[in-house]
Amino acid sequence: MVNVTVKFNNHDYILSCEDGQEKELEKLANHLNDRYEKLKTDLGNIGENKLLIINAIQLIDEVFTIKTSIEKFRNQNKDLINRFKEIKNLSILYKEDKEKEIQHLHSELSDLKDKILDNEKNYSESLEKVSNSINKFLENIN
Repeated sequence: MVNVTVKFNNHDYILSCEDGQEKELEKLANHLNDRYEKLKTDLGNIGENKLLIINAIQLIDEVFTIKTSIEKFRNQNKDLINRFKEIKNLSILYKEDKEKEIQHLHSELSDLKDKILDNEKNYSESLEKVSNSINKFLENIN
């Protein structure tokens, strides 16, 4: 522990803190003193105890306001996380559905190609038969 001398309301006070925390303690004590001096200027010298209580109440009000805000942000964050998870799940489902649809379309395309090949073969065979029939007909005429 380290001793630090801080000034508050024109009085020196010796406070202890962890080694390395001296600057932070001085900064906090200066901030508290500045608030106290502002209250004294705004309200007049109504007594050190009353000014200290008003200062403490204002600080606690700020702490409660900050805590409330933090809790509100935590709840909003939880809501955003849940929405993100929902969107992620929906996107995964959408992707899976699209992959199934693509597989189905590939299958249909493959079937269509097979049908086209069969039709080309049947067309060629039919054309060959018609050609042979016409040739026979022409031979018979001659």
